[in-house]
Amino acid sequence: MTHIDVHCQDCLISLGEEFRHIHEWLDEFALEKGPKHRDIRHHVDGVKEVREKWGDLTSLAAEIHIKKDCHGSVPTMEQISMWRLFS
Repeated sequence: MTHIDVHCQDCLISLGEEFRHIHEWLDEFALEKGPKHRDIRHHVDGVKEVREKWGDLTSLAAEIHIKKDCHGSVPTMEQISMWRLFS
């Protein structure tokens, strides 16, 4: 699992801002659920929720975070579920 400071640095480089609150929101359930926390917000619908709550630029921060954690893509909820079957 990528450390939050790495996510912040990636966004600082790409977007000029850390967006720490977004990384904290995306990983809110990490301690409780471990890698399965990604099932909750690390997908297309999670990015959509970020966009609705905080705007377009912030949704780019969510995409950067999710791509780092999900092998370079922003999966659908269905893809996340399928990955669970094979991991």
